[in-house]
Amino acid sequence: MTQISDRKLESLIKKCLEGFYTRRIAKLSGLKLRDTLRKKNPYLFRAIGIQRASEIVERLLRDYMSSSDEGIFGDAFFEPLAKAVSGGVVAPSEGVDIAIESPTRYTAIAVKSGPNIFNSSQAKRMNDEFASLRSRLMKLHKQFDPVLAHCYGRKQAEPSKSRGYRIRSGQRFWNELTGDPDFFLKLISLMKDHPEEHRIRYDSEWNKAVNRFERDFLIDFSTSNGEIDWEKLVRFNSGEYKGTFS
Repeated sequence: MTQISDRKLESLIKKCLEGFYTRRIAKLSGLKLRDTLRKKNPYLFRAIGIQRASEIVERLLRDYMSSSDEGIFGDAFFEPLAKAVSGGVVAPSEGVDIAIESPTRYTAIAVKSGPNIFNSSQAKRMNDEFASLRSRLMKLHKQFDPVLAHCYGRKQAEPSKSRGYRIRSGQRFWNELTGDPDFFLKLISLMKDHPEEHRIRYDSEWNKAVNRFERDFLIDFSTSNGEIDWEKLVRFNSGEYKGTFS
């Protein structure tokens, strides 16, 4: 366990937020209309009665960024912050992020954003990664303690026959990592006004993306009188490729 001052923690949070917004804005500025359209359901758009290109564009961008943000936030905010406050080191194994060593115990922590349910292949891979590290550390003659950590949520579990690691989430994870039962609350309170400062820059990039997508959509998928050309949109999304669209 390690304790960290609120001043230092706020500085870390500020730095991680900067990383989050830098990656978020880069993702948004690099988006292409056709790449996002290929992954959406044009039949659903038509079935719910959409008639404006702007409505399709808003849905495309909102859905894409909502899905993308969760992964970016975990990588750019939760994971580096957990490493910084853990008092440990970067673990020498793929899939394991933090190693905390004491005279008698070696704790290996895989940091995940939230308590998403693993499918069977993901759960097996997590088990395999912990098992691989365990075998490499046998010469240390220490208790091996593998942990799957969720930075938010309430899921807690001990090792079982099918799962060789324990699960710690939310307050319990951060308390175990830092020794501070209120740490999970400080992550919110010490963000202060920093998100609002970054939001101004993000909103500017969002508006550019909306304008860019609407322009491209009207050029490629509308009729001469401004209606959505649904057949052309469906051919692009689902038709057999014949070189019409790249």
